[in-house]
Amino acid sequence: MNQFIKFILPLMIFFSCGKKEQKMQTKAPKKYKVVAVEQRDISYTKSYPTSIRGEVSSEVRAKISGYIDAVYVDEGQEVRKGQKLFHIETASLSEEAQTAKAQVDAAQVEVERLKPLVEKKVISEIQLKTAEAKLAQTKSNLNTIYAQISYATITSPVNGVVGSINFRQGTLVGPSTPSLTEVSDIKNVFAYFSMNEKDFLAFTKNVKGKTMEDRIQNMEAVTLQLADGSDYTHQGKIVTISGSIDQNTGSVSFRAKFPNPEGILRDGSSGRVILKNEMEDALVIPFQSTFEQQGQTLVYRVSETDSLYTKKIESSIKTGKLLVVEGGIKKGDQILAEGVNIVRSGQKIIADATSVEDVLNTYSTQFR
Repeated sequence: MNQFIKFILPLMIFFSCGKKEQKMQTKAPKKYKVVAVEQRDISYTKSYPTSIRGEVSSEVRAKISGYIDAVYVDEGQEVRKGQKLFHIETASLSEEAQTAKAQVDAAQVEVERLKPLVEKKVISEIQLKTAEAKLAQTKSNLNTIYAQISYATITSPVNGVVGSINFRQGTLVGPSTPSLTEVSDIKNVFAYFSMNEKDFLAFTKNVKGKTMEDRIQNMEAVTLQLADGSDYTHQGKIVTISGSIDQNTGSVSFRAKFPNPEGILRDGSSGRVILKNEMEDALVIPFQSTFEQQGQTLVYRVSETDSLYTKKIESSIKTGKLLVVEGGIKKGDQILAEGVNIVRSGQKIIADATSVEDVLNTYSTQFR
């Protein structure tokens, strides 16, 4: 028994010391690259969802009530101003016109009958004037009916492309009916988009001009990204900016104009407007040095004792592999450059200082 104890005791001491040594080695801080927050002049782009409208979009409505008895065009067809689009049946109006024409003829006969009687002073001039007034009224009624008959042929108000045809042959329509269709001139189109007040101030800050009109003239061309992710061939120009901030959304509205010679863009198309901007002395950090948690963007700030702790940052701009920091950390702060997914808050490290450029080059090499 004593011999067994003499044999097992050294083994227990050996393994115990080994575990302690292993535990101490586990707790030993590891070396990680850290980087200081820098300031740089940068160029970046931001995109905003947009809706496309024709430079001229005109609704086509019925001015009289009746059944559509002819549709002369199809959706997507190019039409000229004055070209026939629809026709509304006018049988009842034609009957009214015949009745009104007969009343005009009768009133005309009455005037002609009274004229010689007035000249001979058989009747007073008042009777003639009354007859002439009645003739004028019947002519006015007849002209109104003729105008209504002319409204039965509905023509295009502008040169353009026919949109959706909402009502077909046999449908009862009238002045209160929603638009029959819409004709849009899409040789040039407008892209409508908006941005929040913060982006608006950043976007207009460095544009030259004493007034907003001057700044609009000096703004660079903008790019349109189509719904399939490709860039539109032609660049556009911002032409208007709303003079007020929407109190409900806190946004400023923009309108950019794009040429559309090939007709690729259609009224109602969607996409994203891409704007270029520049910032002076922007705080930047490598994008790979950040991580997200519960919808927040975080970094590991390195304390004076080389311990890590999480720090929430504010950022809405990413340019290449850099992230522009708008709040949460300041110039010169040391943050963990890499390995954000394998460390934890409170962990002590051996800080290996490096530059932002070295981190970006390392990132390019690893993920080329």
